[in-house]
Amino acid sequence: MTHKPFKQNPARTALSRLARLLTPSWWRSAASETAASAQRVSATPATLAPGNPGAPRPRILILNASLAGPAGNSARLLALLESHLSPHADLVRAELAGPDAFGFERLEPALRNAEAFVIATGTHWDSWSSPLQKFLEDATPAEATPLWLGKPVAVLVTEHSTGGKGVLSRLQGVLVTLGCTLPPLSGLVLSQAAQLARAGDERSAALAADFWSPEDVRVAAHNLLLAARQPRVAWKTWPVDRADFHRVWLRP
Repeated sequence: MTHKPFKQNPARTALSRLARLLTPSWWRSAASETAASAQRVSATPATLAPGNPGAPRPRILILNASLAGPAGNSARLLALLESHLSPHADLVRAELAGPDAFGFERLEPALRNAEAFVIATGTHWDSWSSPLQKFLEDATPAEATPLWLGKPVAVLVTEHSTGGKGVLSRLQGVLVTLGCTLPPLSGLVLSQAAQLARAGDERSAALAADFWSPEDVRVAAHNLLLAARQPRVAWKTWPVDRADFHRVWLRP
């Protein structure tokens, strides 16, 4: 089959040239540098190993909000994350459920002293666990205070089949409103359905390659460490009602 030569549209060519002329040089160079950087990272995943040995060891507080406490799926996922963090950071882990459960009041000193956080929860009726909800409600007076402000947080969610992505997105939104920052690619959802698909036949495993997997916590750990090592900046906050946020405002 003979291919006909491609005919250029003069008007389209002229518009393309005009667009290139009107695009600032810094925009063009930034875009090309970003593309080159992305290509380098995807080509060499081994470079994701955390920074140099002389880098500071940030203090990271890990909160397991699973209803199953240290015996659940979230705890196992956290153990994998900790294996990537522990060589480079000082870790403190607390359970929000079970016989050794910690509430916000007991955790407040550790929250204040931490430089970054990790929160893990299961998915329960399209939401996070009840201990985590109680923890967030009790944390309301600390909204937009130095306890949270500017501190990076990673979020891990486990689910059986569905609902976890909504939990992840909403929980990240709550944490940002409290004052935390989100490093890129620092939240993931691990589902039983994805694990079953990855363990299936060759075709199922290939189709499931784009699903989150336990190995992805390595990237979340790397990005959290990078964010935790960054110098703190002077973030601004908006006014927050700290005196009477429980007031009754509905009038008969």
